[in-house]
Amino acid sequence: MREKLFVNFFALAMLVLAVSGLLFSNMLYRYYEEQSFADMAGDADYLIQSMKFTELGELRFTGRVTLLDSNDVVLYDSRGIEEDFSGSKEVLQARKNGSGHSEHSGESVLEKELCYARQLPDGSVLRLCRQQVGLGSMMLQLASRILVVVVLVALCAAAWSLHLARQITRPINAIVPDNPESVYPELQPLTDRLREQNSTIRHQMDELRRRVREFSALTDNMSEGFLLLDVRGEILMGNLSARENLNVGVHDNVYKCGSLSLRRAAEAALAGNRDVQRVSYEERVMQIMASPVIVSGQVTGAVVLVMDVTEQEQREALRREFSANVSHELKTPLTSISGFAELMSQGLVPPEKMREFSGDIYRECRHLMALVEDILRLSRMDEGAVQPEWEKVELHALAQEVLESLESVAQRREIHLLLQGETAVLTGERQMLREMIYNLCDNAVKYNRDGGSVTVTVSHAQGRPRISVADTGIGIPYADQSRVFERFYRVDKSHSRAIGGTGLGLSIVKHAAQYHNARLELRSTPGEGTEITVTFDGYIAERRSV
Repeated sequence: MREKLFVNFFALAMLVLAVSGLLFSNMLYRYYEEQSFADMAGDADYLIQSMKFTELGELRFTGRVTLLDSNDVVLYDSRGIEEDFSGSKEVLQARKNGSGHSEHSGESVLEKELCYARQLPDGSVLRLCRQQVGLGSMMLQLASRILVVVVLVALCAAAWSLHLARQITRPINAIVPDNPESVYPELQPLTDRLREQNSTIRHQMDELRRRVREFSALTDNMSEGFLLLDVRGEILMGNLSARENLNVGVHDNVYKCGSLSLRRAAEAALAGNRDVQRVSYEERVMQIMASPVIVSGQVTGAVVLVMDVTEQEQREALRREFSANVSHELKTPLTSISGFAELMSQGLVPPEKMREFSGDIYRECRHLMALVEDILRLSRMDEGAVQPEWEKVELHALAQEVLESLESVAQRREIHLLLQGETAVLTGERQMLREMIYNLCDNAVKYNRDGGSVTVTVSHAQGRPRISVADTGIGIPYADQSRVFERFYRVDKSHSRAIGGTGLGLSIVKHAAQYHNARLELRSTPGEGTEITVTFDGYIAERRSV
């Protein structure tokens, strides 16, 4: 803008100089011409007065003198040339107005001839002509001086134009875009428009920041990882989960990262194909899903999702293990029943053994029914098919009821059952709580020593009801303590099968505890006994001494 202003101001100054010079030269030349005509009028007066005493040919005059009679016949011409002057402008003006003057072409293009005529009293006309330089010739004669003046004026005009350009643009350059103030009335529409645009941009930026915060809050709190790649594989955006799980950062290039699975998925997505990869990190299994971003038929980037499928894999492994264990557990009693029935159907069992074989078949059937019942119960718990009937349950009385049902079994092995503590009332599903306590006490009896003891204690921990079952049995090896709540897991399978265990008792306990928002604690010393404590978190129970 400053350059344009400078050029325009300088051009305007030079134009003004040129126009002014031409006008001044023309005015000066006209003044000089008028002075020449005035001088010629004075000379005409001198010649007219002198003609009274002297012949016209004897008088001296610079220029050409011509005397015409009343019929425009040349009586005298200083050059001796006879011409027809009847149509001359100055002669016609003189006969009409008494005097006249005009310009004629000179002997060269740079000169012109000025002519003056006056009518005498006798009707004759005195005509005077003089050669004068033209305007162009005068300009050529003054060219050196004019050039000096033009150069000086041009320098001054350039300096003044530069000063004006800077003076005009300085306030404009000082305008603050964020808070524009109008320095010239002509700029008021521009500053108003800037304010409107600033307001619009602020609103848009606020909205963009809000959306970015929402997007960042959403993605950063996602358990799944999220990466946005450009067409070169550079990471434009990524949440915390993806950066930690894949050990990459924003502006990294996936082709240079250490994960081969991520590189393969990104390469396939940037080629326009969807790809899924699985990779294991330490004890976790991650699933990488990459999809192309297509705009106007062109792949402009890729979106990568990283999901932790460790739990899914573990559940799948547990499902396979559960299926195998169920098949094995069902096959064992069915094989026994099938064998006994086959022997009996072929008459290979002596009559005195029939009662024993029948008892074995009955016992295996009971074990099979218990196993199926436990499996169905666990399945209903997993699917949430159990419809809770919440009610007030008093744990001490419920534990007393369970111990009474196990009294006969415990007496056969001379195991002493003891209930101690205080009452504790909570809201729960009574049947599920009974099964939980029953399985804990049943295991304490089954895996106890003859003549041992089982102690059930109902108490409170920081206002929360708690029940613990302790025995003096064989205990659980330290290596197996973290897995005893898994389905079908047995520390000693031969011993468990001998006492009729299904391997699902503690799994039912675990599900019931989770259902009632309870914590399980296991303390066991091999050869000395086991204590399992259930603390019902979230319940502030009623309490009274027993």
